[in-house]
Amino acid sequence: MEWQLQDAKNRFSKLVQKARDEGPQVVTLRGERTAVVLSARDYDALRTGRPTLVDDLLGGPAWDDDLAGAAEARAKIPSRSVTF
Repeated sequence: MEWQLQDAKNRFSKLVQKARDEGPQVVTLRGERTAVVLSARDYDALRTGRPTLVDDLLGGPAWDDDLAGAAEARAKIPSRSVTF
């Protein structure tokens, strides 16, 4: 169901109850979808089993030996001096 923002504010308890009983509720502002109200159960279902950004980045593909060697060699090259 869609709710205009003013109605959502005025009937917040009803909005939360419908989110719990019927599923996500869309809130619009000037006719545009602006927010979605979810029950805690639906929110938890979305979050369960999803890796964090850190886990996702650290779990990326392994570097092959050539790439790892090139990165290590690059790190040992001295940088040029800069004067301010």
